[in-house]
Amino acid sequence: MIGPAGNVRVYLACGPTDMRKGIEGLIGQAEKVIRQVPSSGALFVFRGKRGDRLKILWWDGQGYCLFYKVLERGRFPWPAPNDGVARLTSAQLAMLVEGMDWRRPAWTSAPTRV
Repeated sequence: MIGPAGNVRVYLACGPTDMRKGIEGLIGQAEKVIRQVPSSGALFVFRGKRGDRLKILWWDGQGYCLFYKVLERGRFPWPAPNDGVARLTSAQLAMLVEGMDWRRPAWTSAPTRV
């Protein structure tokens, strides 16, 4: 799969999003809620009300890509709705997509020195 570069900008819409929205609806959310240009090449991440569904909108230069993930168990960690918009690094996005808490990453055991 071809995906965005590692230094891509990532924006989270902190409030819940209606997961029935398609690309056009999410473009509107990116403009209205996140206040960014959807065709800028940034990733726009939206979470459903139940917290187990995630949609990522991305312009790849030719058209919009829509990624959708549903967790079988658990919820995606998310900032409070009143935070408005959050900005993540690509590493934090990778943790988020895996269902890990990207806000407080911690080593399960300290890395060993070589």
